[in-house]
Amino acid sequence: MTFALHGIPVSKGIAIGKAVLISRAALEVSHYLVEPGKEDAEAQKLLDAFDQVRLELEQLRQGLPKDAPQEMAAFLDVHGMILADPALAEKPIKLIRTQRLNAAWALTTELNDLLEQFAEIEDPYLKERANDIRQVAERVIKALNAQKKDVLNDSEFLPATDIGVESIIVAHDIAPHDMLRFKEHAFTGFVTDLGGKTSHTAIVARSMEIPAVVGVRHASEMIRHGDWLILDGEQGLVVVSPDEQLLAEYRKLQSQAAKEARKLQQLKHAKTETLDRVDIELLANIELPEDAIQAVKLGAVGVGLFRSEFLFMDRKQALPDEEQQYQEYRRVVDLMHGLPVNIRTIDVGADKALGAGGTDVSQTGTSPLGLRAIRWSLTEPEIFLTQLRAILRASAHGQARIMIPMLAHAKEIDETFRLIEKAKQQLHQRGQAFNPNIQVGAMIEIPAAALVLPLFISRFDFLSIGTNDLIQYTLAIDRADHAVAHLYDPLHPAILNLIANIIEQAKRANIPVAVCGEMAGDPSLTKLLLAMGLTDFSMHFSQLLLVKREILKANVGMLRARFPRVLKAYEPEAQAKALERLLA
Repeated sequence: MTFALHGIPVSKGIAIGKAVLISRAALEVSHYLVEPGKEDAEAQKLLDAFDQVRLELEQLRQGLPKDAPQEMAAFLDVHGMILADPALAEKPIKLIRTQRLNAAWALTTELNDLLEQFAEIEDPYLKERANDIRQVAERVIKALNAQKKDVLNDSEFLPATDIGVESIIVAHDIAPHDMLRFKEHAFTGFVTDLGGKTSHTAIVARSMEIPAVVGVRHASEMIRHGDWLILDGEQGLVVVSPDEQLLAEYRKLQSQAAKEARKLQQLKHAKTETLDRVDIELLANIELPEDAIQAVKLGAVGVGLFRSEFLFMDRKQALPDEEQQYQEYRRVVDLMHGLPVNIRTIDVGADKALGAGGTDVSQTGTSPLGLRAIRWSLTEPEIFLTQLRAILRASAHGQARIMIPMLAHAKEIDETFRLIEKAKQQLHQRGQAFNPNIQVGAMIEIPAAALVLPLFISRFDFLSIGTNDLIQYTLAIDRADHAVAHLYDPLHPAILNLIANIIEQAKRANIPVAVCGEMAGDPSLTKLLLAMGLTDFSMHFSQLLLVKREILKANVGMLRARFPRVLKAYEPEAQAKALERLLA
């Protein structure tokens, strides 16, 4: 019987093949009490499993093939750090010794407690980091041989009769290091029950350019091993057991998409300008230093947003010190070969303590209106100064720039610049090199900042509009709350007026302004942003050529002439007609 499942599209393309079902280790453990007197032996069994997984990850790290995505090494390092943290094993060992739980049971008990804590996190990016801990724990469980006998192993991916048939991985979740194992087989896409746009599996899928749909609830329960699947990474659609007519239609679409992808690659070296010769700059948003390699290959002229908080994630003990941060920031600067790199200072929320090196701020609540981004940094000046010194040191090697998130008040701006100057003085006293004239920019992502823009124009060297949060705060919608997520609308007249006004004021003051939210990477909105006067777009590198194609077909003069009608349209029907005329 044919049926369809829907999820979150995270990597575009169409995949057709047979389902390869990967079992969920955490759900398949034995539960029993160890015999009295054997608690220490059971605890040692768990520690041995941790050691075995550490060795496996190290071997994977050393044996990475040259064509493996650069992100893979970083993810292996993150998982290695989680394993190296003794805190992960402490509670399970205590449960073994005090309650006599077997090793796998004790570990999954601790895992469930950790996942419950992460479930309360509002920030979608931080929420996804729970998957790293789950994946590490499940790998330890595999080492404990707690899986059932019918779990698939490497040699059981496809029946012998299906050798050569393309396959699609279906799993509850996929650890990044497992992608290496899967890469040896002919798989062309994957579907997971869990995940979001910022999950590691999504990042890896985009870097490998493999179609993927995540967050497809119960997919691993409803899809059977060997089922034929159509995976539409554009629509977030998974069709199970399609009929021949549907298969033929999608194979035709797949062929057309392959031709389009080949044509798109030809745009890499084309000058980014509109039909009426307006120069446009395309920059990349990156989470990992290695992302810069692909960004440059695809023609990015800089990094518009480096999310530095990735370096701080999954650390239960010490936060990255100044030297560690400096080395990572310098890697990005070196990889960009003199192009600008906007390093956003840490954007964590009140919903996550960063570890022993930071203060537990969880008592402030989990609201997206709480203690996060620059607000958090200003309450932790030593951590902030450490990051500022690292960025400043990286600026001695290229165009590293500082970008401050979530500013709204003049006093926040004053305190931020005071600490930047203090960081400079500290480096000067040490005799360490930095660019004394480093550029400092502000993210405009709070309506208050947009409404007092002259304050920011007079203080900063450049601006970047964070549309994701600007939309969330303007429309009073917590985008992590599924009950109101449908109201999140980048085309709401209030949003369009705010963004257009920010761009207009910045251009009038001759200060560079970019859009670095999801709107910048959406090809369907490219002409709309051009009509507002935007010339700097920053997006995930996988979207660069798609947006570039729209730019090459656009006439800015014509778009700007039609745009006022869009701003004046408040009723949905009138706005739809104005947008249709604009984009025609």
